[in-house]
Amino acid sequence: MGTGRLEAFSDGVIAIIITILVLELKAPHGAGFDALLTTIPVFLSYVLSFVYVGIYWNNHHHMLHEAERVSGAGLWANLHLLFWLSLIPFVTAWMDENLWMPAPVALYGMVLLMAGIAYFILARILIRDNGPDSKLARAFGKDFKGRISIVLYAAGIALSLWHSWLAVTIYILAAIMWIIPDRRIEK
Repeated sequence: MGTGRLEAFSDGVIAIIITILVLELKAPHGAGFDALLTTIPVFLSYVLSFVYVGIYWNNHHHMLHEAERVSGAGLWANLHLLFWLSLIPFVTAWMDENLWMPAPVALYGMVLLMAGIAYFILARILIRDNGPDSKLARAFGKDFKGRISIVLYAAGIALSLWHSWLAVTIYILAAIMWIIPDRRIEK
C-alpha cells in the first residue's frame, strides 16, 4: 500500500490534536496586562506542546515522503504513535492545572517517551517495509537523535520527581534537537 492515505489520516489527527491544545488556553480574568502574568506557565506549556506536535508532524511528513509503501504493521505502528500524540493535550492541561508539579511533569515526560518509542518503532517498520537499501533506511542510518531522545525523556521523568523545572528543561533541550528535521531525510 502507498503512504498517501496514511499521511492524510495522520495530518487530520494531528490537526485535531493542535485544535484541542489551543482550546485549552483560557483568557485571563482582568483587562490589564498584569492579568497575563498568571497565564505565563500555561502559555509556555502550550508552546512546548505545540512545538512537539509540530516536530512530530514535520518529521512524520519527511519520513513518509521517503517511504514508498507501508504494511499493515506500519498502519498499526502509525496508530500507536498517534495514540501517544493524542494524549499531549491531556498531560499539558494537567501540568497547567497543577503549576508544573512533579507528577504531571513526569506523566508529560512519559507521554513524550512513549511517543518517541512509537516513532522509533514506526520508522523501523517502514524501513523493513521499504528494504534495507531504501532511501529511508539510508536516511535514518543509526538514528542517533531518536535514540538520544528516548534517553533524554527517561532522564526528564526521573528528574521530575526531584525538580520538575529540570525535567522541563530536558524536554525543551530534546525539542530543540528536533526543531530542524533530519537533513539526511530532507536531501
